[in-house]
Amino acid sequence: MGVGGKFWELLKPYARLEGYDFLRDKKVAIDLSFWIVQHETALKNQATNPHLRLTFFRTINLFSKFGVFPVFVLDGTPSPLKSQARMARFFRFSGIDTSTSNVAKEGVRISKERNSAFSKCVNDCVELLGLLGMPVLKANGEAEALCAQLNRDGHVDACITADSDAFLFGATCVIKCLRPHSKEPFECYNMSDIEAGLGLKRKHLIAISLLVGNDHDLNGVHGIGLDKALRFVQQFSEDEIFNKLYEISKGDVPLFQDEIRCADDVIPCLDESSPKPKQSHCSFCGHPGSKKAHFKFSCEYCVTDNNEGCLKKLQGYKCNCSSCDKVRKEKDKKKKGNWWIKVCNMITREPNFPNDEIIEMYMCNNRGVFTEDGPLLRWRDPKTELVVDFLAYHQSWQPSYVRQWMLPMLSTIYLREMARNPNKTLLVGQYEFHSIQRVKIRYGHQSYVVKWKKAISDELSCAVPVEKSNMLEEEFIEVDDVPIDQLDESIDPQIHVDGCWILTDETPELVHSAFPEEVVKFRQEKAKPVEDLTKYSSNPGDGSSKQERKVSSPNLSKAVRRRLLFG
Repeated sequence: MGVGGKFWELLKPYARLEGYDFLRDKKVAIDLSFWIVQHETALKNQATNPHLRLTFFRTINLFSKFGVFPVFVLDGTPSPLKSQARMARFFRFSGIDTSTSNVAKEGVRISKERNSAFSKCVNDCVELLGLLGMPVLKANGEAEALCAQLNRDGHVDACITADSDAFLFGATCVIKCLRPHSKEPFECYNMSDIEAGLGLKRKHLIAISLLVGNDHDLNGVHGIGLDKALRFVQQFSEDEIFNKLYEISKGDVPLFQDEIRCADDVIPCLDESSPKPKQSHCSFCGHPGSKKAHFKFSCEYCVTDNNEGCLKKLQGYKCNCSSCDKVRKEKDKKKKGNWWIKVCNMITREPNFPNDEIIEMYMCNNRGVFTEDGPLLRWRDPKTELVVDFLAYHQSWQPSYVRQWMLPMLSTIYLREMARNPNKTLLVGQYEFHSIQRVKIRYGHQSYVVKWKKAISDELSCAVPVEKSNMLEEEFIEVDDVPIDQLDESIDPQIHVDGCWILTDETPELVHSAFPEEVVKFRQEKAKPVEDLTKYSSNPGDGSSKQERKVSSPNLSKAVRRRLLFG
């Protein structure tokens, strides 16, 4: 939840729209509990162990497709206030009367059972992430708090969480939702943009959460919503906002800012007891003066051809003379002053406000147990065979299926290593880089289709005569109309039935870093005029080409082809 009162809608106008490349090569902290809750709800009863399924596919997507270095963060022990708020929220949504002690005890029992089941899901995901080589950190309290600290201290570049509390804990860059299968850019919220747009800093946001409610106090101050809270906190600087809340809670109501500015003006303001003379106005035209004086001759504000009387005022007319303008300003100031006193009285009547424990919780800067050098963030190579065994046991997936889906992650790691230290190694110990086949557009983003060749002896090498003509026909292809799996699965790596070739989609920048010569060669070939494709086809009377295609494309099922390639 985070801050109450539709807080995200307040921030939405200040979100930046970013594309895939924004996160490339960046470290991103992820609230793992948010992932599990989000997709457990969406996929319940639709898949076996959806928390494992989504963790597996999403991690591979983030790592390979987005080029992200993910850091997963776990919840620690929640504060007593948050536990009480969770219980209150559960009773509220369930419509249960909490007046009896038996109901409270039953709620505690249900909460423990749910927490036990959820903890098992978290432990399963942590084990899988460890096998995938991802760093996992545990927070002292809330995961979003540690995500925010990592972001604030510069250990990560952004946080992925839907909990708006992250801003209150000090996050500087928050991504609310990331959709891998969408052309649309995602929303990225920067604290600097919020400060520039709303004039709000971290302590201002904490003050708003105290007024409208948060994860530790669902109610906030009775009668104060988000609009009132925003308008209220904007009257104070960040350095004084907490002190002003303490003063108001004790009944010491400060002057409204308009009153302060008025006191500093050269022209003194009229107080409520002083007379407020208003110049008389004509009831016919609405301008200063009397109707009698305007009857024969038009006033200076009314211009007529024959100068015979004034023009009748329009419905809803408001005079803009200095006298009327002054009266309107006085009324507006009085209205704002009454509003200010009303809001301050609401705060004064609220018991135990502001809550020191909540303020200290948000302002605390120690969210995890680290060494002097900071958190240990290390991305290791995945333990492929252990991942295969783990998912075969929990998901009943075939080993070849798991290896196939891990291929994008393994190829990304391979290309990064080749960029750092070029050497004659093989992808998964079997495949060597062969060539760049074409440019591919998916969801509005470019990638290179890379062809990998199985490293085998010349006697056993597989000739695919028709491959060249196929690739030339599809040198530049868009595949945005492919139906999307709702479970965040990406497109299968293409498998050729002879088992000698695989195709993967790779980031152009990463391929260029690892194999710059191949990229130059590919670009040069693209710049050449495309030769007439008819030269690759045989004469009308010659069926050798069709026969050759049939030989190289036997009719095998997808599962058989997967086993041929991945064992």
